[in-house]
Amino acid sequence: MDLGIRGKRALVCASSKGLGRGCAEALAAAGVDLVLNARGAETLAATAEGLRGTYGVRVTGIVADIATETGRAEVLAAAGNVDILVTNAGGPPPGLWSDWDREDFIRALDANMLTPIALMTALLPGMIGRGWGRVVNITSQSVKAPIAQLGLSNAARTGLTGYVAGTSRQVAPHGVTINNLLPGIHATDRADALDGGLAKSQGITIEEARANRAASIPVRRYGTAEEFGAMCAFLCSQHAGFIVGQNILLDGGAINTTF
Repeated sequence: MDLGIRGKRALVCASSKGLGRGCAEALAAAGVDLVLNARGAETLAATAEGLRGTYGVRVTGIVADIATETGRAEVLAAAGNVDILVTNAGGPPPGLWSDWDREDFIRALDANMLTPIALMTALLPGMIGRGWGRVVNITSQSVKAPIAQLGLSNAARTGLTGYVAGTSRQVAPHGVTINNLLPGIHATDRADALDGGLAKSQGITIEEARANRAASIPVRRYGTAEEFGAMCAFLCSQHAGFIVGQNILLDGGAINTTF
């Protein structure tokens, strides 16, 4: 399918690897020029070079921490006018409710709620002025069904979800859509870290922890960055202009809910 976005320009955050890279690759395959962001210079440079060579699109890599004011300023200055924004940031660490203090919550909010909001605030006016834009926020299945040990993430990402619910309706008349992608378990570094934590707490191997979690998913496997990226690219396409303010689960059926 031709997504109709060849020649558009996208900012994809935290995109040197994992789900962010999956989104960047799918957009590049659709002919979108990219501004990529990550904290690791070496991995980011390799990703940018790989996408340029494979898809022939323009790719700019900006090494910065998108969750900081300085980092965002650097990224936004390099991005300029973009048609597509994909927000993404690593989730806060797991733990118990008794482990966290106010500063832990502030860090989680900064990364997983306030940073996406700041990026939208900066870039939505340009999209509105041009009469077209797409925003996709990578959040988590935990906004549909909370994950007990991820209380910091549950709180911050649910806050972002509430913000998007209202804002998406305000910008939709201007040809701009905002939607959220809610990943379940995907084969990424984040999943490896969580599997490692479960293995340690349960006294089993990482392989056993991974197999146990995969068995809890109806498709009996982890998702891939490629299939996640394909959904992101569709939401950014010309075909998705009637999808507004939605929270789309990509979890292999793991969340057992009717709606």
